[in-house]
Amino acid sequence: MPEINILSQHVAELIAAGEVVERPASVVKELMENSIDAGATLITVEIRRGGITYIRITDNGCGIDRSNIKKAFISHATSKISSADDLDSILTLGFRGEALASVAAVARVEMLTRAQEEEIGTRYVIEGSQEALLDDAGCPKGTTIVVRDLFFNTPARMKFLKKDVTEANAVAGVVDRIALSHPEVCIRFIREGKEVLSTPGDGKIQSAIHAIFGKEFSQGLIPCQYELNGIKVDGFISKPVHARANRTMQFFFLNGRLIKTRTAMAALEQAYKNAIMVGKFPACVLNLAIPPMAVDVNVHPAKTEVRFADEKKIFDAVYYCAKLALESGDTRPQMSFEKKAQMKVLQQQMPQPPKAEQTFIRLDTRPEPPKKPEPVKVVEPVTPDTPRVTVTPKPAETVFRVESGEKENKAVQSDDDLLINNPTVSKVAIAEDAVTLPLIKETPIEEKEELVTEVLTPPEEEKEPESVILVEPFRVIGEAFKTYILVEQGDKMLVIDKHAAHERIIFNSLKKEQNGVESQMLLSPVTVMLSKEEYNALLENTDILSKAGYCVEDFGQGMVIVTECPTYIENGDIEPVVIELAGYLADNKKDMIPEKLDWIYHSTACRAAVKAGDKTTAYEQQKFVEQLLSMPDVRYCPHGRPVMIEMSKKELEKNFGRI
Repeated sequence: MPEINILSQHVAELIAAGEVVERPASVVKELMENSIDAGATLITVEIRRGGITYIRITDNGCGIDRSNIKKAFISHATSKISSADDLDSILTLGFRGEALASVAAVARVEMLTRAQEEEIGTRYVIEGSQEALLDDAGCPKGTTIVVRDLFFNTPARMKFLKKDVTEANAVAGVVDRIALSHPEVCIRFIREGKEVLSTPGDGKIQSAIHAIFGKEFSQGLIPCQYELNGIKVDGFISKPVHARANRTMQFFFLNGRLIKTRTAMAALEQAYKNAIMVGKFPACVLNLAIPPMAVDVNVHPAKTEVRFADEKKIFDAVYYCAKLALESGDTRPQMSFEKKAQMKVLQQQMPQPPKAEQTFIRLDTRPEPPKKPEPVKVVEPVTPDTPRVTVTPKPAETVFRVESGEKENKAVQSDDDLLINNPTVSKVAIAEDAVTLPLIKETPIEEKEELVTEVLTPPEEEKEPESVILVEPFRVIGEAFKTYILVEQGDKMLVIDKHAAHERIIFNSLKKEQNGVESQMLLSPVTVMLSKEEYNALLENTDILSKAGYCVEDFGQGMVIVTECPTYIENGDIEPVVIELAGYLADNKKDMIPEKLDWIYHSTACRAAVKAGDKTTAYEQQKFVEQLLSMPDVRYCPHGRPVMIEMSKKELEKNFGRI
């Protein structure tokens, strides 16, 4: 265990201090970095209620001996540096000596630690910077720190914390980034009693990527490794076909430390030039190994921004690393028939039933001849004087008995011959289960249509006349560059941008929906992998997305599942548009709900609208122009570009010198 020194006032002033504990994620970041600096190969992180009430960090590092425990909780006390010269050669993640002191000032902290050379461990309890206990404890080698009741003595900071789910997702993002930067460390993350992450710790970056982002994301990556001017770059970049709508999945690490660098981002995107669609961005997990003398990490309190001695060398190293990887690793998509082959093998292995004699059946597909319409029978209302007919079922014939007011018995036989008043039938005995029905009178066929019309046709409701916008006659001339539709109307010519016009029409249609946008349920739900910031932002705005026609559910570990989407969106556009929406919601958390809805409608309309360059038939052009000209309020697309421009015949003739 290295000696912990309290820095002098001069050295402390040289440190870009000022970073305070603002949320549970800050605590987890500082404590995990201390564990890695202590040489730990196994780190377990456990949180409850988003880390607000409980955080536990356990490692198997070198531990802290008893004589240095109290020093560790003093501000500007660190074992990483001892003089001002050490600031020029920092290789550790932490070096300021502020983490433990800052955490102990706003929480109840308990530490169990045992150094490698000690036989008995130590338990140290400190609450609000006030020491409460120092005693012996039985514990394994390493350190366990438990942080309870964060901000218990500073309620003003407590009010700025988000929901438990939001804070937990922020902690998960920190754990993911540290796991990516140190694949040699096995990291376990336990959230509300459930293990949600476990990296193998085998030193392979791809293993960590697979554990964090899943199989689908890791399979779309290309390995890369390059060294130039003493700068080593290694990691993975995404294939162009797996580009994303934003930069949230770009991770750059400098000597194992997560950094934000515009230089590396520009170099990476320049390498993808002419290989990626406009508006798309590559994903990456790249680690830069640089001599500590060539970079200054003591710039920003969060230690995420650094200053390079030579930006050009960083740009060249990242650019050529990505460029060479794309040239060698980006292959054409391959079509696979593996599933069909497996099915064929299974069918061959299955026992075949014995062959039976073949029977040929001739199917008559000719339509059946129309049936002769039956006469319509009208049931007259029953009165006391109405003759009654009693039906007596018999195996071979049906017997009717007519009961008149004079009680005369006349039998009627129901047969093809329609025997009426047959004396031989009138004497047939009537069965006990005879059914008495009103007398049925046949109606000629000619009266059928009139009767049915009177009964079945409901009275027509008076409809309010709809306001109809008369469209001046026009003629579609054709299409230019598969983008602009040319129309002749009266003494002017119209040039219509079909994408801009269609986008505005869809946008207006979405905004007019009073009860939410009409959505369609997907037969195969779509899963989308997001960064933790996007993931959290999307789950916080599920009610807004629902109004916009999207049903998005939590799928766990940074993934969401889309089960419904607006009817305008095609299946292939669901994942890109959800990533785009998540990026917007993550960057514009403070926007009001109407602004968010408008942007979601805009993004949906842009994806659903016909694209410039898409082929449209003459019939589609005709109907589209007819719809557009009947909507005079469609003048600009949601971006603000005009959807149509006019050129008068006079202006056209003037340009040709006719007038």
